[in-house]
Order: sequence, then C-alpha cells, then structure tokens
Amino acid sequence: MKLSPKSMKRLLNLYPPYIGAGIKITHLSQDWRQLHVAMSVRWYNRNAVNTHFGGSLYSMVDPHLMLLLMQLLGRDYFIWDKAADIEFLKATKKTVTCVISISANDIEEIKQGTQGGDKYFPTFTLEIKDEMGEVIARVNKTLYVKSKPLKA
Repeated sequence: MKLSPKSMKRLLNLYPPYIGAGIKITHLSQDWRQLHVAMSVRWYNRNAVNTHFGGSLYSMVDPHLMLLLMQLLGRDYFIWDKAADIEFLKATKKTVTCVISISANDIEEIKQGTQGGDKYFPTFTLEIKDEMGEVIARVNKTLYVKSKPLKA
C-alpha cells in the first residue's frame, strides 16, 4: 500500500479500534523513519482500577514497526509481525506516548540479514512513557522479514 505519510497518519487515526481505544498518531515523519503515538485515559479505555488498560497500551504500538518497514523496504520484502511481549512497569492515569523509530542502521542490518532469501527476525524495544518521561511499559517486538524471490 503506497500512501503519503500524511495520508497514513490520517488513516490510522480513523481506524475504528484506535478511535475506540483513544489512541492517536501525533507525528509521522516524511521519511517514514519515526512515528509518535499517544493515548489519554478515558472512561472507555481504562481498567478496573482507573488506569490504562494493558491491552490498549500494547495496541498503541502494535502495527507500526511493520507498517513503517513496509514503506521503507518496499514491495520486494515480506514483512510480518512475528512475536511480542510487554512488561508493565508502572500504572498511570496520565497521557502516555511512544516514539517508534527505525534507523538507517536497522534498515542496513535487515537488508544484510535477508540477502540470499534468508529470513531475518529483527527485534525492536519500544518504551511507553508517561507525561513526566518515565517508562511505564516496555514492549519487545520481533518481526519476520524475507526478501521476495525474483520473478522470472
């Protein structure tokens, strides 16, 4: 799917599960290397003790690495989410944010790891922070990346 960063940001912000969870993309860089996402506690997305629901914390970071890599690597690669885990470090009622970044070095490692048609499983660590900059949750995301075979 080839979209401009502005269109992708708009599309993600209109995605019903994100609307329902109160998740908002606040920034998507023109070079597809960085995305900022935020979520405030609302009556409809809090847990039984009035703090952020863990499922929403994970949802706010779930698809973005895959979507960014699809834009950065192009149609010559298969890219899937493979695995994830989340460590909840601190409960909060404050707005939470996460900056998701993919560096030029990350791209180079992926390209090297997929040479010759090999599967590559890059892992990224994402930190979800509160308004004070304190890490409240840490997410490890592993992706599956493989170059597509050349068409004859």
